[in-house]
Amino acid sequence: MAARFLLLLVLPSLVFSQYCTDLDITASNNSPRCVSPSEKTLVWYANGDNPAPKGSKLELTSDGQFILSDPQGKEIWRPQNSVTAVTHAAMLDTGNFVLENRNQNLTVWQSFQNPANTILPTQTLEIGGTMYSQQSNSSYSKGRFQLQMEAGGNLVLNTLDPESGKAYDVYYSSNTNDAANSGNSGQRVIFDESGSIYVLLRNGGTVNIASGSSLTGDYYYRATLDQDGVFRLYNRDNSSTSWSVVKNIPDNICTVTPSNLGSGICGFNSYCSIDGRGLPDCLCPDGYSHLDPLDRKQGCKPNFELPSCQTAVDGWEANKDAVEFRELKDVNWPLSDYQLQEGPEFNKEKCKQSCKDDCLCVVAIYNTDNQCWKKKFPVSNGRHEPTQNVLQYTTALIKVRIKNDTIERCPDKSTLILVGSVLLGSSVLFNLFLLLAIPAAALFFYNKKLMNLRSVSSIFATTSVRTYSYKELDEATCGFKEKLGRGAFGTVYKGVLASDAGRFVAVKKLDKVVQEGEKEFKTEVTVIGRTHHRNLVSLLGYCDQGVHRLLVYEYMNNGSLADLFTPIIHCDIKPENILLDEYLTPRISDFGLAKLLMRDQTRALTTIRGTKGYVAPEWFRSKPITVKVDVYSYGVMLLEIISCRKSVHSQPENDEEAILTDWAYDCYRGHRLDKLVKNDDEVRKYMGMLERVVMVAIWCIQEDPSLRPSMGMVILMLEGVVEVPVPPCPFPFSSTF
Repeated sequence: MAARFLLLLVLPSLVFSQYCTDLDITASNNSPRCVSPSEKTLVWYANGDNPAPKGSKLELTSDGQFILSDPQGKEIWRPQNSVTAVTHAAMLDTGNFVLENRNQNLTVWQSFQNPANTILPTQTLEIGGTMYSQQSNSSYSKGRFQLQMEAGGNLVLNTLDPESGKAYDVYYSSNTNDAANSGNSGQRVIFDESGSIYVLLRNGGTVNIASGSSLTGDYYYRATLDQDGVFRLYNRDNSSTSWSVVKNIPDNICTVTPSNLGSGICGFNSYCSIDGRGLPDCLCPDGYSHLDPLDRKQGCKPNFELPSCQTAVDGWEANKDAVEFRELKDVNWPLSDYQLQEGPEFNKEKCKQSCKDDCLCVVAIYNTDNQCWKKKFPVSNGRHEPTQNVLQYTTALIKVRIKNDTIERCPDKSTLILVGSVLLGSSVLFNLFLLLAIPAAALFFYNKKLMNLRSVSSIFATTSVRTYSYKELDEATCGFKEKLGRGAFGTVYKGVLASDAGRFVAVKKLDKVVQEGEKEFKTEVTVIGRTHHRNLVSLLGYCDQGVHRLLVYEYMNNGSLADLFTPIIHCDIKPENILLDEYLTPRISDFGLAKLLMRDQTRALTTIRGTKGYVAPEWFRSKPITVKVDVYSYGVMLLEIISCRKSVHSQPENDEEAILTDWAYDCYRGHRLDKLVKNDDEVRKYMGMLERVVMVAIWCIQEDPSLRPSMGMVILMLEGVVEVPVPPCPFPFSSTF
C-alpha cells in the first residue's frame, strides 16, 4: 500500500516522516506543515552529528543548490555528491526524497541511496551501503551500532567504539560471501513491496533475511536499526496506530558474543536480558547500580569500594569474612576471565573460596561441568542465557562486601567504659573520684538530651535526603578519624553508616555557619538534594543538631581532580571539589554551598580567593550574584587547561604573564596564541581550534555579566555548532580590586 510522507525541518536535524495525514511538500501551492516529530514515524534524517541551531533554514537556491544553513547563513548540510544544479525537489510515494535536474532528466540525489537508520519497501542497499542506529530518542547522532553491505557480499551488524567510531567484530552476518565462488556472493539487499528483505546474489539467487506478514490486508512496512542494536522489520495495519515487530535480527541479541571487551549491547558490569516485551534490557547484578539510570546501556558500578590489590593486605584481603557471594543463575560474562579451574572435586563452594582468596576476582562463573572461570573487574559483555535443561546450567557468583565489615571497625566504647570501671574500682581514691563525677556526668547527659530534643529527625518528604543525628555521624566516622580533605568551610571525613553499611560516605563537618540561618540552611539543602546529575556528587543527608552542621555526600573512590592533575587549578569550581569515581568520571561537589553558608559572601570569598581574574568581578562590586559567576570561573578554567598553568603565576618569566586572564587576552589580541602553548607541540597543529577555545574563554571572563554567554551557548560554541563572534576586551572598566 502506498504511504504518504512529509519533509520536515525539525531541529536539530532535517528529517522526514512517514504516514502523514497531508502531503503538503509536493503541492506547489502549499507550504510544508510543521509538526512534532513525536507525532509521526521518522524514517530518514540528515546532519545528525551536526545539529542545526534555532532559526536555521532549508532552501533551494537560485543557482540550484539545496542547502541547510544556520541563522548567520553558514552552511550546515547539503546532499553529498550533489554537483549538478537542482531544479526540482520531490517526495515520491515510496518515501524516496529526490533532487532532480529536469532539464537534463537526471536524478541528482536521493534519500534511498543515503539511508539513516531505516529502509522502506522498494529501497535497496548496495555494496558499501551503511546504516547507523540513532544515539537516543533526543539525539540523531550516530549510535553504537551499524548495518553494512560489505564489499564481499555479506550483510553484517557491528557494534562501534563510541569514541573512535571503529567497528568491532560482527555480531550478525547473512553469510553471503563465497570466496570460492563469487557468483554465490551477495550483490545488494532488496526490500520489496510485500515486506520481505533478502540478499540478491550475483548469480540471480536470493537469501532470505526477513519475510513480511502473511496476513491479508493493507500493511505499511519499515525496517529500522534500533538503538539497542537490533535490526527490526515492522508492519502496521492501515487501521492501526501502532507498529508490530515481524522479525528481530538477530533473534536474541543478548546471546551474541563479540570478542572485544565492552563491545556488547550492555556496558561494563551489566548483563543483557530479554524482558517481557521481547526487548533487550541491561541489568545490574546484586551489589551494583546503573551508572546512568536514564541510559541503562552505559553499564553498572559497584555499590562498594573495590580493593586496590596493590599490597599484601589491603581492603578485602585483610578480612576474608567480610566477603559474601550473590548468585545469578544462567548469567555469564564470556570475557574478562583470567583463570580456569576445573576437576571432579571442584564444586561450587570451592569455586567461591578460590574467588574469595583472590583479590583480582570479582565474579566467578561456575557450571555443572565442574568448571570455575574467574573474572576480573570490569566484567564485560554479560548476558542472561536461560536453559531448559535443569541438569546443565551456569551460575554467576558475584563477590560483594558484607555490609557490617566495609571499613575498619571503630573501637567499642562499651569495652572502654568497662575497662575504665575496673581500673577505677581498684582504687579507693578513684572510687571517690567516680562518686564525685556521677553528678557532673548526669548534668552533661541531661544537657545533651535537651540538645537532642532540638534536632531534626524526620526525612524530607520531597527528596531522598535524610537527616542524621550527630551521634550517628560520629560513629560512622569513628570519631572523625580519617580526614579526606579540608575546604574553606570545614573538614571532610570518610565513614560508613550503620544504617547503610557497605556504602562509604564523605561527611563534611562545617566550621563556619551562620547561627540564625537554620531555616535557610534547610531550604538550601532541600534544593541541593533534589538536584541529580551524573557529574554532581549526590547529597545523601545532613545533620542540623544543636550547634552541629554536617553534610553527608556519596564517597568518590579516586579522590579529587587536584590529586591526579595538578597543573589544572579550577576557580570557584576548584580541583578539591571535582571528584573522580572508580571510572574516573568527574563529579562536582559542594554545589552552591559557598553561597548559602556565609552571610557576607563577598568579603568571605575576597579573603579566600582575592586575586584579580580568579573570581567573577561582581563579587567585589556588591552586584547581584547569578549563574554567570560560574561561567566566569569556567572561562578561567579553560585558560588554565590550555596554558597548563595556574590563574595566578607567583614567579612569572615577566610581569605580563602574572595574571593568566590578562596575558591570554594580550596573546589573542596580538595574534600570538602560540605563546600560551609554547611547551605543547601537539596543540600547535590545531591553532584554529585553539583560537576558537580561547575566544570562548574570553567571552566567559567578561567583566560585564550580561555579556557572558550561558553554559548552553558555551557548549555550542566549543563544539563548533555556533560561530564564535570576536570577543571584546574582557575588562573595559577600571579593574583594581
